Amino acid sequence: MRRIAQVALLLVAHLAIAAFPIVFAQIPAVTLKLAFDALQAGEADKALALLTPLPTSGQGAAQTQNLICRVQFTLQQWDLAVKACDLAVHLDPTNAIDHMWLGRALGEKASRASFLSAYSLSKRVRSEFEEAVRLDPRSADALSDLGEFYKDAPGIVGGGTDKAEAIAAQLDKVDPAKAYDLRGSIAVSRKDYVSAERDFKQSIAVSPHPAQQWTRLANFYRGRQRWDEMEAAIRNCVSAAARDKHPGVALYDGAGILIETSRDPALAAKMLEDYLAGLSKSEEAPAFIARVRLARLKQQLGDPDGAKREFAAAATMAREYNPAQDSKH
Repeated sequence: MRRIAQVALLLVAHLAIAAFPIVFAQIPAVTLKLAFDALQAGEADKALALLTPLPTSGQGAAQTQNLICRVQFTLQQWDLAVKACDLAVHLDPTNAIDHMWLGRALGEKASRASFLSAYSLSKRVRSEFEEAVRLDPRSADALSDLGEFYKDAPGIVGGGTDKAEAIAAQLDKVDPAKAYDLRGSIAVSRKDYVSAERDFKQSIAVSPHPAQQWTRLANFYRGRQRWDEMEAAIRNCVSAAARDKHPGVALYDGAGILIETSRDPALAAKMLEDYLAGLSKSEEAPAFIARVRLARLKQQLGDPDGAKREFAAAATMAREYNPAQDSKH
């Protein structure tokens, strides 16, 4: 009996010791907040330095992996982003945000894959977006992502404009501006350009932050090669952003349109400078990429010293980012 009691005591001790890592594996919320803030500021290296040492299990681990995925997403490292978001979904399968970001990462990977790989990846993209919407039917971002997938994807992987229209109807109740944006995109896919222009303009009219919607209209005009109207829409974007304390990524996106079309580099540079100086920096418009683009514009405008400063600043923010990846040269 004494021997049994000793074994029992040892077993209890081992179980108690084993429980300690679970307790201490809880990830401090302040660390995750600092990493999130670094991500939004475009400080990819700082965010990864905070996140990568953290445990992959325990409280906060799913959020950690989601943030790692999103940092890798800004760095355009799609395989690593998929890996981290896969783990986040495994750790917390009921989190709509995790499923949405996994869908986004898979979508970027699919767009660069071979035909057969893209086919299987696209089905996973649809599944993740649909799950995100199922878990959070009022997420405007998840609905928009799913609607854009349905609009672009062929029927063989579950796409279809009829499905996209149904998502637009759901968006009407959540975010009317995004609903009009989606309808405009659907109309473009059908080559119904009159309806598309009307929908993009209506999106501007109903949006509380119309600067971003002006860039959608400008991009529509770019596709139709209506250059004067495109530039006018960009100028309206700048005006709307100046009146809005939270213009979001409109200045970044508008500058990107000007860069793609080789128009008004001085205005594009000013828009990027204003974006970088403002308080609305976002992972959707990584600051290190904005600095790379600004550096190229400064070279074009005859300011080599300014270009060097911007390239150097970008490198300190994201050493793993390869500027050659940026499609907007």
